[in-house]
Amino acid sequence: MGVLRRVTEIGLLGLVVFANGGLTFGGEPALPSSRISAAHKQQYADLAVTWMQDYLRIDTTNPPGNEMKAISFFKRILDQEGIENRVFDYAPGRGDFWARLPHTTPEAKRPIVLLNHMDVVTSDPAHWKVPPFSGDIKDGYIWGRGAQDMKDEGLAQLVAMVMLKREKVSLDRDVIFLAVSDEEAEGTGTDWFIAHQRDLLENAEFLINEGGENLLENGKVKYVGVDVGEKTTYWLKVTAHGRPGHGSRPNPDSAPNRLVHALDKIIAYKTPLRVLPVVDEFLKDMAPYETPDRAAYYRDVNKAIQEKKFQDEVERDESLNFLLRDTISLTMLGGSQQTNVIPPDAWANLDVRILPGGDPKPLAEDLRRLVNDPNVTIEPINTEFRVANYSGTDNPMYGAIKTVSAKYFPGTPVVPHITSGYTENQRYRPLGIVAYGFSPYTATEEEGHTEHGNDERIRVEEVRRGPQILFDVVAGVAGH
Repeated sequence: MGVLRRVTEIGLLGLVVFANGGLTFGGEPALPSSRISAAHKQQYADLAVTWMQDYLRIDTTNPPGNEMKAISFFKRILDQEGIENRVFDYAPGRGDFWARLPHTTPEAKRPIVLLNHMDVVTSDPAHWKVPPFSGDIKDGYIWGRGAQDMKDEGLAQLVAMVMLKREKVSLDRDVIFLAVSDEEAEGTGTDWFIAHQRDLLENAEFLINEGGENLLENGKVKYVGVDVGEKTTYWLKVTAHGRPGHGSRPNPDSAPNRLVHALDKIIAYKTPLRVLPVVDEFLKDMAPYETPDRAAYYRDVNKAIQEKKFQDEVERDESLNFLLRDTISLTMLGGSQQTNVIPPDAWANLDVRILPGGDPKPLAEDLRRLVNDPNVTIEPINTEFRVANYSGTDNPMYGAIKTVSAKYFPGTPVVPHITSGYTENQRYRPLGIVAYGFSPYTATEEEGHTEHGNDERIRVEEVRRGPQILFDVVAGVAGH
Protein backbone atom coordinates (compact mmCIF):
# COMPACT_ATOMS: atom_id res chain seq x y z
CA MET A 1 0.00 0.00 0.00
CA GLY A 2 2.98 2.32 -0.21
CA VAL A 3 5.79 3.49 2.04
CA LEU A 4 5.04 4.15 5.71
CA ARG A 5 4.87 7.87 6.27
CA ARG A 6 3.73 8.45 9.83
CA VAL A 7 1.70 7.08 12.70
CA THR A 8 -0.96 9.25 14.31
CA GLU A 9 -3.52 8.71 16.99
CA ILE A 10 -7.11 9.73 16.34
CA GLY A 11 -9.36 9.25 19.32
CA LEU A 12 -9.08 5.62 20.44
CA LEU A 13 -8.02 4.41 16.99
CA GLY A 14 -4.35 4.00 16.09
CA LEU A 15 -4.22 4.74 12.39
CA VAL A 16 -1.18 4.02 10.26
CA VAL A 17 -1.22 6.51 7.37
CA PHE A 18 0.52 5.67 4.13
CA ALA A 19 1.82 7.89 1.38
CA ASN A 20 -0.87 6.84 -1.08
CA GLY A 21 -3.68 7.91 1.24
CA GLY A 22 -4.50 4.40 2.46
CA LEU A 23 -5.25 3.66 6.13
CA THR A 24 -4.84 0.58 8.29
CA PHE A 25 -5.98 -0.35 11.79
CA GLY A 26 -4.68 -3.39 13.57
CA GLY A 27 -3.19 -4.66 10.31
CA GLU A 28 -6.49 -4.44 8.44
CA PRO A 29 -7.59 -1.59 6.16
CA ALA A 30 -9.66 1.01 7.97
CA LEU A 31 -11.40 4.17 6.79
CA PRO A 32 -11.77 7.59 8.40
CA SER A 33 -15.53 7.03 8.71
CA SER A 34 -14.86 4.07 11.00
CA ARG A 35 -14.49 6.49 13.90
CA ILE A 36 -17.90 8.12 13.28
CA SER A 37 -20.70 6.80 15.46
CA ALA A 38 -23.61 4.95 13.89
CA ALA A 39 -25.98 7.64 15.13
CA HIS A 40 -23.98 10.37 13.40
CA LYS A 41 -23.78 8.38 10.16
CA GLN A 42 -27.56 8.06 10.25
CA GLN A 43 -27.89 11.82 10.73
CA TYR A 44 -25.61 12.57 7.79
CA ALA A 45 -27.52 10.12 5.57
CA ASP A 46 -30.82 11.75 6.53
CA LEU A 47 -29.41 15.22 5.89
CA ALA A 48 -28.15 14.11 2.49
CA VAL A 49 -31.61 13.00 1.39
CA THR A 50 -33.30 16.17 2.68
CA TRP A 51 -30.70 18.48 1.18
CA MET A 52 -30.74 16.59 -2.12
CA GLN A 53 -34.48 17.13 -2.39
CA ASP A 54 -34.11 20.80 -1.48
CA TYR A 55 -31.31 21.32 -3.99
CA LEU A 56 -33.16 19.62 -6.85
CA ARG A 57 -36.11 21.93 -6.25
CA ILE A 58 -33.98 24.95 -7.15
CA ASP A 59 -34.44 25.66 -10.86
CA THR A 60 -31.03 26.52 -12.28
CA THR A 61 -31.83 25.71 -15.90
CA ASN A 62 -29.18 27.17 -18.19
CA PRO A 63 -30.05 29.42 -19.89
CA PRO A 64 -30.45 31.64 -17.92
CA GLY A 65 -28.97 29.73 -14.95
CA ASN A 66 -30.01 31.87 -11.99
CA GLU A 67 -27.35 30.08 -9.95
CA MET A 68 -27.48 32.71 -7.19
CA LYS A 69 -30.51 30.78 -5.87
CA ALA A 70 -28.30 27.71 -5.44
CA ILE A 71 -25.59 29.82 -3.83
CA SER A 72 -28.10 30.99 -1.23
CA PHE A 73 -28.86 27.34 -0.47
CA PHE A 74 -25.18 26.48 0.03
CA LYS A 75 -24.44 29.63 2.02
CA ARG A 76 -27.32 29.11 4.45
CA ILE A 77 -26.07 25.63 5.33
CA LEU A 78 -22.37 26.48 5.60
CA ASP A 79 -23.07 29.63 7.60
CA GLN A 80 -24.99 27.49 10.10
CA GLU A 81 -22.05 25.07 10.25
CA GLY A 82 -19.55 27.88 10.83
CA ILE A 83 -17.60 27.13 7.63
CA GLU A 84 -15.81 30.07 6.03
CA ASN A 85 -17.34 31.03 2.67
CA ARG A 86 -17.53 33.80 0.09
CA VAL A 87 -20.00 34.71 -2.66
CA PHE A 88 -18.96 36.20 -5.99
CA ASP A 89 -21.73 37.56 -8.22
CA TYR A 90 -20.05 38.22 -11.57
CA ALA A 91 -23.21 38.75 -13.68
CA PRO A 92 -26.93 39.35 -13.02
CA GLY A 93 -28.29 36.22 -11.32
CA ARG A 94 -24.99 34.40 -11.76
CA GLY A 95 -22.13 33.78 -9.41
CA ASP A 96 -19.55 31.45 -7.91
CA PHE A 97 -19.41 30.17 -4.33
CA TRP A 98 -16.19 29.39 -2.45
CA ALA A 99 -15.83 27.82 0.98
CA ARG A 100 -12.86 26.48 2.91
CA LEU A 101 -11.96 24.22 5.80
CA PRO A 102 -8.42 25.30 6.81
CA HIS A 103 -5.63 22.93 7.73
CA THR A 104 -5.07 22.41 11.45
CA THR A 105 -1.42 21.33 11.37
CA PRO A 106 1.52 23.76 11.72
CA GLU A 107 2.70 22.91 8.22
CA ALA A 108 0.35 22.20 5.35
CA LYS A 109 0.41 20.35 2.08
CA ARG A 110 -1.23 21.79 -1.01
CA PRO A 111 -5.06 21.91 -0.86
CA ILE A 112 -7.81 19.76 -2.32
CA VAL A 113 -10.60 21.42 -4.34
CA LEU A 114 -14.09 19.92 -4.47
CA LEU A 115 -15.51 21.40 -7.68
CA ASN A 116 -19.12 21.30 -8.84
CA HIS A 117 -21.39 23.27 -11.14
CA MET A 118 -24.83 24.48 -10.12
CA ASP A 119 -26.52 24.89 -13.51
CA VAL A 120 -28.51 22.17 -15.26
CA VAL A 121 -29.68 21.61 -18.83
CA THR A 122 -33.21 22.26 -20.04
CA SER A 123 -36.07 19.82 -19.45
CA ASP A 124 -39.58 19.32 -20.82
CA PRO A 125 -42.04 18.39 -18.03
CA ALA A 126 -44.38 16.84 -20.60
CA HIS A 127 -41.88 13.97 -21.05
CA TRP A 128 -41.23 13.34 -17.35
CA LYS A 129 -43.09 11.03 -14.98
CA VAL A 130 -42.69 13.63 -12.25
CA PRO A 131 -42.03 17.39 -12.55
CA PRO A 132 -38.28 17.90 -13.15
CA PHE A 133 -37.88 20.29 -10.21
CA SER A 134 -40.06 18.41 -7.72
CA GLY A 135 -37.32 16.54 -5.85
CA ASP A 136 -39.97 13.87 -5.23
CA ILE A 137 -39.14 10.45 -3.82
CA LYS A 138 -40.83 7.74 -5.87
CA ASP A 139 -40.04 4.05 -6.48
CA GLY A 140 -36.86 4.31 -4.41
CA TYR A 141 -35.47 7.26 -6.39
CA ILE A 142 -35.13 10.99 -5.86
CA TRP A 143 -36.27 12.58 -9.12
CA GLY A 144 -35.12 15.86 -10.60
CA ARG A 145 -33.04 17.60 -13.22
CA GLY A 146 -29.47 17.46 -11.98
CA ALA A 147 -29.84 14.20 -10.06
CA GLN A 148 -27.08 12.71 -12.25
CA ASP A 149 -25.44 15.89 -13.59
CA MET A 150 -24.27 17.16 -11.20
CA LYS A 151 -26.30 18.32 -8.24
CA ASP A 152 -25.81 14.86 -6.79
CA GLU A 153 -22.05 15.33 -6.59
CA GLY A 154 -22.37 18.91 -5.39
CA LEU A 155 -24.57 17.57 -2.60
CA ALA A 156 -22.00 14.87 -1.70
CA GLN A 157 -19.28 17.52 -1.54
CA LEU A 158 -21.45 19.71 0.68
CA VAL A 159 -22.18 16.88 3.12
CA ALA A 160 -18.51 15.83 3.14
CA MET A 161 -17.53 19.37 4.15
CA VAL A 162 -20.09 19.30 6.98
CA MET A 163 -18.86 15.88 8.12
CA LEU A 164 -15.24 17.05 8.20
CA LYS A 165 -16.22 20.05 10.30
CA ARG A 166 -18.60 18.34 12.74
CA GLU A 167 -16.27 15.38 13.29
CA LYS A 168 -13.38 17.78 13.94
CA VAL A 169 -11.10 15.94 11.50
CA SER A 170 -7.53 17.18 11.83
CA LEU A 171 -6.42 18.37 8.38
CA ASP A 172 -2.97 18.78 6.92
CA ARG A 173 -4.43 20.37 3.77
CA ASP A 174 -7.05 23.04 3.21
CA VAL A 175 -10.23 21.55 1.73
CA ILE A 176 -11.88 23.99 -0.69
CA PHE A 177 -15.49 23.76 -1.89
CA LEU A 178 -16.07 25.58 -5.19
CA ALA A 179 -19.48 25.77 -6.88
CA VAL A 180 -19.48 27.51 -10.26
CA SER A 181 -22.06 28.73 -12.76
CA ASP A 182 -22.59 28.16 -16.47
CA GLU A 183 -20.71 24.90 -16.97
CA GLU A 184 -23.42 23.58 -19.29
CA ALA A 185 -22.98 26.46 -21.74
CA GLU A 186 -19.99 28.79 -21.90
CA GLY A 187 -18.09 27.97 -18.72
CA THR A 188 -18.07 31.61 -17.66
CA GLY A 189 -18.15 30.75 -13.94
CA THR A 190 -14.89 28.82 -13.99
CA ASP A 191 -13.27 31.24 -16.43
CA TRP A 192 -14.20 34.20 -14.22
CA PHE A 193 -12.96 32.53 -11.05
CA ILE A 194 -9.60 31.57 -12.55
CA ALA A 195 -9.17 35.05 -14.02
CA HIS A 196 -10.21 37.03 -10.92
CA GLN A 197 -9.88 34.78 -7.85
CA ARG A 198 -7.13 32.33 -8.73
CA ASP A 199 -5.38 33.02 -5.40
CA LEU A 200 -8.32 31.34 -3.64
CA LEU A 201 -7.35 28.06 -5.31
CA GLU A 202 -4.18 28.31 -3.17
CA ASN A 203 -1.96 26.41 -5.61
CA ALA A 204 -4.10 23.32 -5.02
CA GLU A 205 -2.59 19.90 -5.66
CA PHE A 206 -5.79 17.90 -6.26
CA LEU A 207 -9.28 18.54 -7.59
CA ILE A 208 -12.33 16.27 -7.62
CA ASN A 209 -15.06 17.03 -10.14
CA GLU A 210 -17.73 15.22 -12.15
CA GLY A 211 -16.89 12.65 -14.80
CA GLY A 212 -16.31 9.39 -12.94
CA GLU A 213 -18.45 6.35 -13.71
CA ASN A 214 -19.15 3.44 -11.38
CA LEU A 215 -21.16 1.05 -13.53
CA LEU A 216 -23.66 -1.18 -11.77
CA GLU A 217 -24.60 -4.39 -13.61
CA ASN A 218 -26.81 -7.13 -12.20
CA GLY A 219 -26.51 -5.72 -8.70
CA LYS A 220 -22.69 -5.61 -8.75
CA VAL A 221 -20.33 -2.75 -9.48
CA LYS A 222 -18.46 -3.71 -12.66
CA TYR A 223 -15.75 -1.09 -12.20
CA VAL A 224 -14.99 2.17 -10.44
CA GLY A 225 -14.02 4.46 -13.32
CA VAL A 226 -11.91 7.49 -12.41
CA ASP A 227 -11.97 10.13 -15.11
CA VAL A 228 -8.31 11.03 -15.64
CA GLY A 229 -8.93 12.78 -18.96
CA GLU A 230 -11.65 13.95 -21.29
CA LYS A 231 -12.18 14.42 -24.99
CA THR A 232 -12.42 18.00 -26.12
CA THR A 233 -15.10 19.60 -28.27
CA TYR A 234 -14.61 20.72 -31.87
CA TRP A 235 -17.99 21.75 -33.24
CA LEU A 236 -18.39 22.13 -36.99
CA LYS A 237 -21.03 23.83 -39.12
CA VAL A 238 -21.78 22.32 -42.52
CA THR A 239 -23.42 24.85 -44.86
CA ALA A 240 -24.77 23.99 -48.30
CA HIS A 241 -25.61 26.61 -50.94
CA GLY A 242 -27.99 26.03 -53.82
CA ARG A 243 -30.61 27.48 -56.13
CA PRO A 244 -33.70 28.65 -54.20
CA GLY A 245 -37.23 28.42 -55.49
CA HIS A 246 -40.79 27.31 -54.95
CA GLY A 247 -41.31 23.97 -53.21
CA SER A 248 -43.69 22.89 -55.95
CA ARG A 249 -40.76 22.67 -58.39
CA PRO A 250 -38.01 20.49 -56.94
CA ASN A 251 -34.49 20.95 -58.25
CA PRO A 252 -31.54 18.59 -57.66
CA ASP A 253 -29.15 21.48 -56.97
CA SER A 254 -31.06 22.81 -53.99
CA ALA A 255 -29.20 23.56 -50.78
CA PRO A 256 -31.13 20.96 -48.75
CA ASN A 257 -30.37 18.27 -51.33
CA ARG A 258 -26.66 19.14 -51.33
CA LEU A 259 -26.65 19.12 -47.54
CA VAL A 260 -28.27 15.68 -47.34
CA HIS A 261 -25.73 14.22 -49.80
CA ALA A 262 -22.87 15.73 -47.79
CA LEU A 263 -24.22 14.50 -44.46
CA ASP A 264 -24.75 11.00 -45.83
CA LYS A 265 -21.01 10.81 -46.55
CA ILE A 266 -20.05 12.32 -43.19
CA ILE A 267 -22.24 9.99 -41.15
CA ALA A 268 -20.79 6.96 -42.93
CA TYR A 269 -17.20 8.14 -42.36
CA LYS A 270 -15.18 6.31 -39.69
CA THR A 271 -12.29 8.18 -38.15
CA PRO A 272 -9.06 6.20 -37.59
CA LEU A 273 -8.78 4.08 -34.46
CA ARG A 274 -6.15 5.22 -31.96
CA VAL A 275 -5.12 3.78 -28.57
CA LEU A 276 -4.13 6.18 -25.80
CA PRO A 277 -1.92 4.79 -23.01
CA VAL A 278 -4.67 5.42 -20.45
CA VAL A 279 -7.21 3.55 -22.61
CA ASP A 280 -4.76 0.68 -23.03
CA GLU A 281 -4.41 0.54 -19.24
CA PHE A 282 -8.20 0.65 -18.76
CA LEU A 283 -8.86 -2.19 -21.20
CA LYS A 284 -6.10 -4.36 -19.74
CA ASP A 285 -7.62 -3.84 -16.27
CA MET A 286 -11.04 -4.84 -17.59
CA ALA A 287 -9.84 -7.92 -19.53
CA PRO A 288 -10.33 -10.39 -16.64
CA TYR A 289 -14.01 -9.45 -16.45
CA GLU A 290 -14.77 -9.96 -20.15
CA THR A 291 -15.53 -12.97 -22.33
CA PRO A 292 -12.46 -14.93 -23.48
CA ASP A 293 -12.55 -13.50 -27.01
CA ARG A 294 -12.94 -9.89 -25.89
CA ALA A 295 -10.39 -10.36 -23.09
CA ALA A 296 -7.82 -11.38 -25.69
CA TYR A 297 -8.52 -8.19 -27.63
CA TYR A 298 -8.29 -6.06 -24.50
CA ARG A 299 -4.91 -7.48 -23.51
CA ASP A 300 -3.41 -6.24 -26.79
CA VAL A 301 -5.77 -3.64 -28.14
CA ASN A 302 -3.10 -2.08 -30.41
CA LYS A 303 -3.06 -5.36 -32.30
CA ALA A 304 -6.83 -5.84 -32.05
CA ILE A 305 -7.67 -2.58 -33.85
CA GLN A 306 -6.00 -4.00 -36.96
CA GLU A 307 -8.53 -6.86 -37.12
CA LYS A 308 -11.82 -6.47 -38.98
CA LYS A 309 -13.78 -8.49 -36.42
CA PHE A 310 -12.75 -6.21 -33.56
CA GLN A 311 -13.31 -3.10 -35.67
CA ASP A 312 -16.90 -4.27 -36.19
CA GLU A 313 -17.29 -4.79 -32.43
CA VAL A 314 -16.08 -1.25 -31.81
CA GLU A 315 -18.69 0.10 -34.22
CA ARG A 316 -21.49 -1.69 -32.37
CA ASP A 317 -20.34 -0.80 -28.84
CA GLU A 318 -20.91 2.86 -27.99
CA SER A 319 -18.98 2.61 -24.73
CA LEU A 320 -15.92 1.31 -26.60
CA ASN A 321 -16.17 3.35 -29.77
CA PHE A 322 -15.64 6.77 -28.18
CA LEU A 323 -12.53 5.55 -26.32
CA LEU A 324 -10.69 4.58 -29.49
CA ARG A 325 -11.41 7.35 -31.98
CA ASP A 326 -12.46 10.93 -32.56
CA THR A 327 -16.23 10.91 -32.94
CA ILE A 328 -18.69 12.85 -35.09
CA SER A 329 -22.36 13.26 -34.19
CA LEU A 330 -24.98 15.07 -36.25
CA THR A 331 -26.95 17.22 -33.77
CA MET A 332 -28.68 20.15 -35.52
CA LEU A 333 -30.29 20.87 -38.89
CA GLY A 334 -31.73 24.01 -40.41
CA GLY A 335 -33.07 25.33 -43.68
CA SER A 336 -36.22 27.02 -44.86
CA GLN A 337 -38.72 28.64 -42.52
CA GLN A 338 -41.59 27.54 -44.75
CA THR A 339 -42.46 24.13 -46.19
CA ASN A 340 -43.18 25.50 -49.69
CA VAL A 341 -39.91 27.48 -49.96
CA ILE A 342 -36.62 25.98 -51.13
CA PRO A 343 -33.97 28.01 -49.27
CA PRO A 344 -30.70 29.30 -50.75
CA ASP A 345 -28.80 27.82 -47.79
CA ALA A 346 -29.19 24.81 -45.51
CA TRP A 347 -26.99 23.92 -42.57
CA ALA A 348 -26.15 21.28 -40.02
CA ASN A 349 -24.06 21.24 -36.84
CA LEU A 350 -21.67 18.42 -35.97
CA ASP A 351 -20.54 17.65 -32.43
CA VAL A 352 -16.96 16.43 -32.91
CA ARG A 353 -15.01 15.10 -29.92
CA ILE A 354 -11.22 14.86 -30.14
CA LEU A 355 -9.11 12.45 -28.08
CA PRO A 356 -6.33 13.96 -25.93
CA GLY A 357 -3.36 14.83 -28.10
CA GLY A 358 -5.46 14.96 -31.27
CA ASP A 359 -5.38 17.72 -33.90
CA PRO A 360 -8.81 18.72 -35.25
CA LYS A 361 -7.62 20.46 -38.41
CA PRO A 362 -6.73 17.29 -40.36
CA LEU A 363 -10.12 15.84 -39.47
CA ALA A 364 -11.92 18.89 -40.89
CA GLU A 365 -9.81 18.67 -44.04
CA ASP A 366 -10.66 14.97 -44.38
CA LEU A 367 -14.37 15.82 -44.24
CA ARG A 368 -14.02 18.54 -46.87
CA ARG A 369 -12.23 16.12 -49.22
CA LEU A 370 -14.84 13.47 -48.47
CA VAL A 371 -17.79 15.77 -49.29
CA ASN A 372 -16.00 17.13 -52.37
CA ASP A 373 -18.59 19.77 -53.20
CA PRO A 374 -17.55 23.42 -53.80
CA ASN A 375 -21.05 24.49 -52.75
CA VAL A 376 -20.68 22.96 -49.29
CA THR A 377 -18.49 24.58 -46.63
CA ILE A 378 -17.33 23.02 -43.37
CA GLU A 379 -16.08 25.47 -40.73
CA PRO A 380 -15.46 25.36 -36.97
CA ILE A 381 -18.05 26.91 -34.66
CA ASN A 382 -15.81 27.29 -31.62
CA THR A 383 -13.33 30.08 -32.13
CA GLU A 384 -10.86 28.56 -29.66
CA PHE A 385 -9.85 24.90 -29.57
CA ARG A 386 -8.62 23.61 -26.21
CA VAL A 387 -6.11 20.80 -26.56
CA ALA A 388 -7.32 17.96 -24.34
CA ASN A 389 -5.22 17.05 -21.29
CA TYR A 390 -5.21 14.37 -18.60
CA SER A 391 -3.70 13.54 -15.19
CA GLY A 392 -1.53 10.61 -14.15
CA THR A 393 -2.42 8.04 -11.49
CA ASP A 394 0.74 7.82 -9.35
CA ASN A 395 -0.28 10.07 -6.47
CA PRO A 396 -1.98 9.99 -3.02
CA MET A 397 -5.41 10.98 -4.36
CA TYR A 398 -5.67 8.08 -6.79
CA GLY A 399 -4.30 5.80 -4.06
CA ALA A 400 -6.99 6.97 -1.65
CA ILE A 401 -9.72 6.31 -4.21
CA LYS A 402 -8.42 2.77 -4.67
CA THR A 403 -8.21 2.16 -0.91
CA VAL A 404 -11.71 3.47 -0.21
CA SER A 405 -13.26 1.68 -3.18
CA ALA A 406 -11.74 -1.62 -2.04
CA LYS A 407 -13.68 -1.31 1.24
CA TYR A 408 -17.04 -0.31 -0.25
CA PHE A 409 -16.84 -2.44 -3.42
CA PRO A 410 -14.60 -5.45 -2.63
CA GLY A 411 -13.11 -7.13 -5.67
CA THR A 412 -14.10 -4.31 -8.02
CA PRO A 413 -11.33 -2.90 -10.21
CA VAL A 414 -10.53 0.81 -9.99
CA VAL A 415 -9.60 1.91 -13.49
CA PRO A 416 -8.47 5.14 -15.18
CA HIS A 417 -11.04 6.29 -17.67
CA ILE A 418 -11.46 8.78 -20.50
CA THR A 419 -14.92 10.31 -20.50
CA SER A 420 -16.79 11.06 -23.72
CA GLY A 421 -18.01 14.45 -22.51
CA TYR A 422 -16.09 17.60 -21.72
CA THR A 423 -15.62 18.59 -18.07
CA GLU A 424 -14.04 21.65 -16.54
CA ASN A 425 -11.08 19.56 -15.39
CA GLN A 426 -9.62 20.66 -18.72
CA ARG A 427 -9.46 24.25 -17.43
CA TYR A 428 -7.81 23.40 -14.09
CA ARG A 429 -5.06 20.97 -15.09
CA PRO A 430 -3.02 23.71 -16.84
CA LEU A 431 -2.81 25.39 -13.40
CA GLY A 432 -0.73 22.46 -12.15
CA ILE A 433 -3.64 20.65 -10.47
CA VAL A 434 -4.17 16.89 -10.67
CA ALA A 435 -7.86 16.84 -11.61
CA TYR A 436 -10.08 13.76 -11.55
CA GLY A 437 -13.66 12.99 -12.26
CA PHE A 438 -14.72 10.79 -9.36
CA SER A 439 -18.26 9.93 -8.34
CA PRO A 440 -19.12 8.43 -4.95
CA TYR A 441 -22.32 7.02 -6.48
CA THR A 442 -22.98 3.91 -8.54
CA ALA A 443 -25.47 3.89 -11.42
CA THR A 444 -26.88 1.40 -13.86
CA GLU A 445 -26.57 2.12 -17.57
CA GLU A 446 -30.27 3.05 -17.62
CA GLU A 447 -29.88 5.47 -14.72
CA GLY A 448 -26.80 7.02 -16.29
CA HIS A 449 -28.66 7.63 -19.55
CA THR A 450 -31.14 9.91 -17.75
CA GLU A 451 -28.35 12.50 -17.55
CA HIS A 452 -29.45 15.29 -19.92
CA GLY A 453 -32.46 13.07 -20.69
CA ASN A 454 -35.95 12.54 -19.34
CA ASP A 455 -36.78 11.22 -15.85
CA GLU A 456 -33.36 12.02 -14.39
CA ARG A 457 -33.10 10.39 -10.99
CA ILE A 458 -30.82 8.82 -8.40
CA ARG A 459 -31.49 5.98 -5.96
CA VAL A 460 -32.19 7.10 -2.39
CA GLU A 461 -29.76 4.49 -1.06
CA GLU A 462 -26.98 6.04 -3.15
CA VAL A 463 -27.69 9.51 -1.77
CA ARG A 464 -27.49 8.11 1.75
CA ARG A 465 -24.16 6.33 1.15
CA GLY A 466 -22.34 8.50 -1.41
CA PRO A 467 -21.30 11.44 0.81
CA GLN A 468 -19.64 9.05 3.28
CA ILE A 469 -17.57 7.52 0.47
CA LEU A 470 -16.41 10.98 -0.61
CA PHE A 471 -15.68 11.89 3.02
CA ASP A 472 -13.44 8.82 3.29
CA VAL A 473 -11.52 9.76 0.13
CA VAL A 474 -11.00 13.39 1.18
CA ALA A 475 -10.16 12.58 4.80
CA GLY A 476 -7.84 9.82 3.59
CA VAL A 477 -5.76 12.38 1.69
CA ALA A 478 -6.18 15.49 3.87
CA GLY A 479 -6.77 13.96 7.29
CA HIS A 480 -3.83 14.08 9.74
